[in-house]
Amino acid sequence: MMQLIECVPNFSEGRDMAIIKQITDEIEKVEGVKLLDVDPGAATNRTVVTIVGEPDQVLKAAFAAVKKAAEVIDMRHQKGEHPRFGATDVCPLVPISNITMEETVAYARRLAERIGKELGIPIYCYENAAFTDERRNLATCRSGEYEGLKVKLADPHWKPDFGPAQFNERVAGSGVTAVGARDFLVAFNVNLNTTSTRRANAIAFDVRERGRTKREGNPVTGKIVNDENGKPVMIPGSLKSVKAIGWFIEEYDVAQISMNLTNISITPVHIAYDEVWKKADARGVRVTGSELVGLIPLEAMLEAGRYFLRKQERSVGVDNDELIRIAIKSMGLAELKPFKPKERIIEYMLESNTKKLVDMTITGFANETASESPAPGGGSIAAYAGVLGVSLGTMVANLSAHKRGWDDRWEEFSDWAQQGQKYKDELLRLVDEDTNAFNKIMDAFGLPNKSDDEKRIRKETIENASKYAMEIPFKVMETSYNSMEVMKAMAEVGNPNSVSDAGVGALCALTAVEGAYLNVKINASGIDDKVFTDELVKKGADIALKAKGCRDTIIKIVDQKITEL
Repeated sequence: MMQLIECVPNFSEGRDMAIIKQITDEIEKVEGVKLLDVDPGAATNRTVVTIVGEPDQVLKAAFAAVKKAAEVIDMRHQKGEHPRFGATDVCPLVPISNITMEETVAYARRLAERIGKELGIPIYCYENAAFTDERRNLATCRSGEYEGLKVKLADPHWKPDFGPAQFNERVAGSGVTAVGARDFLVAFNVNLNTTSTRRANAIAFDVRERGRTKREGNPVTGKIVNDENGKPVMIPGSLKSVKAIGWFIEEYDVAQISMNLTNISITPVHIAYDEVWKKADARGVRVTGSELVGLIPLEAMLEAGRYFLRKQERSVGVDNDELIRIAIKSMGLAELKPFKPKERIIEYMLESNTKKLVDMTITGFANETASESPAPGGGSIAAYAGVLGVSLGTMVANLSAHKRGWDDRWEEFSDWAQQGQKYKDELLRLVDEDTNAFNKIMDAFGLPNKSDDEKRIRKETIENASKYAMEIPFKVMETSYNSMEVMKAMAEVGNPNSVSDAGVGALCALTAVEGAYLNVKINASGIDDKVFTDELVKKGADIALKAKGCRDTIIKIVDQKITEL
């Protein structure tokens, strides 16, 4: 699956849009990244830019932006309300999907090293990318701001992590940049049926990690309790990694709990929503809905949908669109204005406009297959047969989870349905990827073929594209065979009235395996690396044999169950 990271560079210019555009133009030149947002602020004289893409491409775009910022922003003349010490003041990387924080840290440090080495800009690594605990805190790294850099860089204690350790004219205008890795921050507001800011604040103090000031006697008017150092003692709130305040929004005529969820792996949106609901209810206030500010990762919405389905003791093995719908309805995300997933979920924002086979109607897909176009071909059809097979197995699991009298078994079948959905989604991806693999071969054959270098490059590209075209149907084989575990389980323990559906699913899965194997073998003929092809063909033969045995076992179970009805 594709890895995605977000980069949120902050540039010390928020007034001159021509300068800002020069920087963002550099980002948009890089293929494979998407410029999601440009947010300039005149008072702060600062622009926050959001870009998303695969890690290597994001690093390339970030480096180009930092380089251009150093050329067009002169920190010797820059003033604004926001603390700053560099033309590119901060450049954090944020893991979005299929990537760990540890991997993100490695990318951040790689970017930091390149900026320091190639651009001569001193770099401090902060938050998760920091090399010392002291430098985790951005405010500590930035203390003294731009005006204090000459003294700071001369102090051995503040030697940069990368780049030069002195303040000279060549880097004076660009200052210093902090490069970091942090968790995804979600701005999330919960709506209340009150106009009272005081009541909203009380709820905010109940939930936010910092909590509220401890007082003697009356919790509102009592004397503040201080510790031995004279600092107020705090009563922590119930949610970790959450900042919150209550406010009144005149536009909507409601009070809200405005929250920054600074680590949604610790406190995700659905937990924050439910906790505010509980604390509000305890104070006689009702939650009426919520509002998401900015973007959110897909998995955060999917997990919210699963959370609310589990509370209903219903199967979570449904498609992504249904999970998102449940999340929107359960948290009232559309109360104040329509919530459009295609505009609010990061992964959906990144989807290309390229026409996909899987987005066609059934009739359209059949017509496209039957046309004179060579793709989609047998590989895509084999993958789609696998989709249909595991979809039937998943249907049986969902029917079983909701079968009257089987209420205590809903979770067992929900797990199977969820597993089936994963196989289905992967096979859907492979429907289009098989055609993409074919197109890669065609593109490779179209490369220049005159000079020796061109011939060598063309030959290598054709070889690699042909290998990929062999690997995709092999992946279809693996996934379709593995998906048969769902059909087998449903034939054995699922709703007996749907046992024939599990059997049909197994037949489709075997068709997918055997059909994809034909593509594995035919694609092997165009590859010079016979060690590679022989190994994949051998593995394919083993999977095909196992799949046939599994099909036979499932059909035997199905026939037996049908005779018992």
